[in-house]
Amino acid sequence: MLIYVHGFNSSALSYKAALLRQRMTSLGLAQHYACPALPHRPAQAMALLRELVAAYPAPSVTLVGSSLGGYYATWLVENLGVRAVLVNPAVRPYELLVPALGPQQNLYTGEEYEFTVGHLDELRELEVDHVTPGRYLLITATGDEVLDYRAGVRRYTGCEQIIVEGSDHGFGDFDRHLDAVITFWQRGRV
Repeated sequence: MLIYVHGFNSSALSYKAALLRQRMTSLGLAQHYACPALPHRPAQAMALLRELVAAYPAPSVTLVGSSLGGYYATWLVENLGVRAVLVNPAVRPYELLVPALGPQQNLYTGEEYEFTVGHLDELRELEVDHVTPGRYLLITATGDEVLDYRAGVRRYTGCEQIIVEGSDHGFGDFDRHLDAVITFWQRGRV
């Protein structure tokens, strides 16, 4: 199963999720793709993801984690034995998102909520000490205006990496990397 894990204030309706869904459908693999709409609370998001992942044999699951979704995916990889493609992943989001404290609105659904210190605490609880290099593909853009791509490169040292010159946090040219994502997933299928 290929499971897309969206980022902060994003949704299953995001550009990258839609591209991946379309490619999987065009390949006749739509039944092997999922993209849940995650709650804004990290603990609730992780509970939903753990339940979804548990429905399949761990080695056959590959997560595609974008931004905050990459952070979530890292916890799932290290605790449940799945694999992940990380797209401009957030590293230490409990520090990165401090300026976001206060009122928030989901970019796609319009849902309004208060982003609190409790959210940051829940994120901090998901930190893992190390990563297992063979379980990851990092795809990161040097032009990311939200995250320093070098933090991801360092965090995922030893992992397979595709470093894209330019681009941005939204990864407007993600379509050029769909085949790499699907190939990584297919290598792990049982």
